[in-house]
Amino acid sequence: MTTIDPGTPTWLRAHNDRTAFRLLLEHGPLSRSRLGQLSGLSKPTAGQMIQRLERVGLIEPMGETSEARGPNATVYGVRRDSMTGVAISILADAIEAVVTDPTDAEHPVVVLPTADLDRSPESDVISAIDAACRAAGVPRTSVSVVAIGVQAAVDADVDEVSLTDTLPGWPLVGARARIEEATGMTVILENDVNLATIAERNHGTAADAESFAYLWMGWGVGVGVDVAGVVQRGASGSAGEIGYLSVPRSALAYAPDANDFTDLLGPQGVIPLLGGAAGDTVETALTRLAGHPELMSALADRVSVAVRLVEALLDPGLVVLGGQTGIAGGDELAALVQERLDRERPETRRARRVLEVRASGVPTQSILRGARRLLTTHIRECLEETIAVG
Repeated sequence: MTTIDPGTPTWLRAHNDRTAFRLLLEHGPLSRSRLGQLSGLSKPTAGQMIQRLERVGLIEPMGETSEARGPNATVYGVRRDSMTGVAISILADAIEAVVTDPTDAEHPVVVLPTADLDRSPESDVISAIDAACRAAGVPRTSVSVVAIGVQAAVDADVDEVSLTDTLPGWPLVGARARIEEATGMTVILENDVNLATIAERNHGTAADAESFAYLWMGWGVGVGVDVAGVVQRGASGSAGEIGYLSVPRSALAYAPDANDFTDLLGPQGVIPLLGGAAGDTVETALTRLAGHPELMSALADRVSVAVRLVEALLDPGLVVLGGQTGIAGGDELAALVQERLDRERPETRRARRVLEVRASGVPTQSILRGARRLLTTHIRECLEETIAVG
């Protein structure tokens, strides 16, 4: 990274150009005069910023607009092809993928079943990239970075994935390096619950929260921890892996055979609780919640045990119930859990609500949406770096 001394003409130009770039991302295509108004800089200076950004290939003309006086003015916008990536979510039985660009434009989402695939880090990711690019109509050669959500703890420092059984063919160590070597791309590996937490912050019910915990309940059980908009990953990427923790004695009243929180709230706990048959998926079992208040109440009993643990460890102001189970239970489940917590709270703390429970506001593809958000941020930061040296 090139360092520019503050206060020098070069630093001022880079500062102004980055401001212009961010405004174009925030507001979409702008004319020179409108860019000057939004930036607080003169129209000639705005014109110079546009010229420099266009010269380094970050923006281009995108039509004209009529202004109050004079002829129509050219509007400029950020080029979608200035840097392209693919966001990927590797699920238990499928891979989701979507092309991502600096404008965060919508592109088709592809879903690849994995049942018949010969699995490896390289083949999974290359198949996803190829399918996403075909669907979006962009050349694969334009992709330079991928963000991949996996059902595993991810230690980025040593390139290790652990605590997973949904990545057949993936090594415990070196998966990222293998993908980078096979594709020639920058690779970002991230835990699935952390990505769902990012999606909840940016697109869901936690947008107004100072900090919050995201309780994922579905194929597995885990917690995403957001502190002031930053996801906490822990020293080795294992923060929030509560599925492997032993349940407290209080949980045995609801699930006598449960050893850990996965037994309590994972598939092996939820499917029998809801009367599921052998071979049922979590999604199938959860359809029985509708119209059966006794099942919703029994589920709320179990969820409240996990929320109490999260409250004791983190003392968050908000817990969001997500994953397939949290989303299926929705507002009704959140209200029942809230009721249990409020009822058990000491009298001295009932005067104000210390912890709020909400249902997730991202009902579909939360992991993919989080990967897309993470990737968009990465792309924009990389492009800003080119402004400094361009």
